[in-house]
Amino acid sequence: MITKKSREDIKRIKHAGYIVALVHQEMKKVIEPGITTKYLDNVAADIIKKNKAIPTFLGYNGFPATICASVNEQVVHGFPLENVILKEGDIVSIDVGATYGGLVGDGAWTYAVGEIDDEKKRLLKATEEALYAGISKMRPNNILDDVGEAIEKVANRENLGIVREYGGHGVGHVMHEDPFVFNYKTGYQKTVLKPNMTIAIEPMLNLGVDEVDLQQDGWTVTTRDKKPSAHFEHSILVTEDEPFILTKIY
Repeated sequence: MITKKSREDIKRIKHAGYIVALVHQEMKKVIEPGITTKYLDNVAADIIKKNKAIPTFLGYNGFPATICASVNEQVVHGFPLENVILKEGDIVSIDVGATYGGLVGDGAWTYAVGEIDDEKKRLLKATEEALYAGISKMRPNNILDDVGEAIEKVANRENLGIVREYGGHGVGHVMHEDPFVFNYKTGYQKTVLKPNMTIAIEPMLNLGVDEVDLQQDGWTVTTRDKKPSAHFEHSILVTEDEPFILTKIY
């Protein structure tokens, strides 16, 4: 069931989203060759706790960390580890959740580590564009397939693979609420968007094939052909007019 949020719910989700945005603001500053993904996890944990929030991911179905840190061909849910050292030319997707006053903000971004090649630049640019294309359709009386279609158009234009097993979702009282949001047009996702719905939009696009594999740790998802993947996500409030990005510093 899709829940509309109360005024108080939205106030708390906005603050949770602000904390997520603070984490990403710091990630942009500190990501560089030579640091570990575990270091990034520690940075995120400190920011979330200093802002009197709870790391949403930590302990979620046994997940062992504050953030997901997914490098190169890792699509989502990568573990931040001491022995994963970022190097020049990598890309790393950082997914962050913060819970404030019982409400959740959720956002992801893919960062270049130093200078990256042109194909990775194209991947990052297109996936970010796909995110905002999807967000632009988050208007009352549109349907969720409008969102997926907008994302798919960008992916197809750039000849990028679309991760089909994972996608966006409702967010708020828990991290994953209804509805599931496909990153392509299904032809049947007819859920009508209404004001006060809060939904995370998160395209995951690949430089190669659509197909992905779940690794032995039970969490990390990688592209089947081992080509790079990018992941961008914002939590969105549907309003009477323009969609409002919750995971942003205004």
